[in-house]
Amino acid sequence: MIGAIASYAGKIEATKTKIEKLRTQICDEKQRIIGLDASSFFGYDALLTSLASQPKVRRTLKGHFGKVYAMHFSGNSRDLVSASQDGKLIIWNSHNMMKSHSIPLRSSWVMTCAFEQSRNDLVACGGLDNLCSIYRINQAQATRAISELAGHDGYLSCCRFVDEASILTTSGDSMCILWDIERNESVIRFTDHTGDVMSVALDPHSPKIFASGSCDSTAKLWDSRVSANPLVTFSGHDSDINAVAFFPDGRAFGSGSDDSTCQLFDIRCLMCINKFKSEKILCGITSVDFSRSGRLLFAGYDDFNAYAWDVTKDGMTVAQHWTLSGHDNRVSCLGVCPSGECLCTGSWDTLLKIWA
Repeated sequence: MIGAIASYAGKIEATKTKIEKLRTQICDEKQRIIGLDASSFFGYDALLTSLASQPKVRRTLKGHFGKVYAMHFSGNSRDLVSASQDGKLIIWNSHNMMKSHSIPLRSSWVMTCAFEQSRNDLVACGGLDNLCSIYRINQAQATRAISELAGHDGYLSCCRFVDEASILTTSGDSMCILWDIERNESVIRFTDHTGDVMSVALDPHSPKIFASGSCDSTAKLWDSRVSANPLVTFSGHDSDINAVAFFPDGRAFGSGSDDSTCQLFDIRCLMCINKFKSEKILCGITSVDFSRSGRLLFAGYDDFNAYAWDVTKDGMTVAQHWTLSGHDNRVSCLGVCPSGECLCTGSWDTLLKIWA
């Protein structure tokens, strides 16, 4: 009996020694991690060489005769749609710069456009006509809309296809609406914003979840399967939020505002985890999007430039990673293609530029 007790006592002491050793190792590892900079911690050292090479203009898409207000890539990363106040919706092949369709619009005051991402045969647009017009482009001529969704009491500011049968729209009437395209009717109205809703972005892994940005200076996260009430409201901006875009893993989203800042909101901790601002940039932000890896946040500005911010750096103390200059007027829209191979910017100078 005494021998058994002594044996257990020895095992207990040995276990205590192992625990202390593990505790010391954990403390040492914590100190090592604290001493690392962000690039080493995230394992991006191998990417520094490629990130040092700034993208260049590879294609310039000429064809619009008015201000370009919106663009959106298709799911195949080759085609894109652009909307201009010349009253035309143009479908481009970004590889050879050819136009596959030029669709005349009933109203030239267009503010948004969208490309359906799975079959790539539907495009949508809208603006001051308060309508979301949808066109099928898998035919030689696409001059008539197959559907016109009427239900907003204000201008249409943004639209995104959820799938082939449904689309999400935002408006100056402070609402987001989920539509059934085939039945031409609204399914759910999201009404919690108190100002014009300027932008919407779908979760890349669960399109039923989406984020919206509004002139009430808030961004809201919604789930259309739960109810018409937001899951979370994110505050932090001091002026209108003009653009929102989801981080590639769907666990965060970025926003751009007239207060000259971009912010990165984490959905899990329900707060802003990074803010990007330069004292030398005092103008508003029109559009945002992430690189495919999520390392870079691209933003279009009113000062005729687009800037790329490194999300692993403190955006308030570290300057923008790249400055993309080339337009002669406001950069009104931008987007990264789904494959991550290029960035497209659109401007009031009537041009779209492909960067890579």
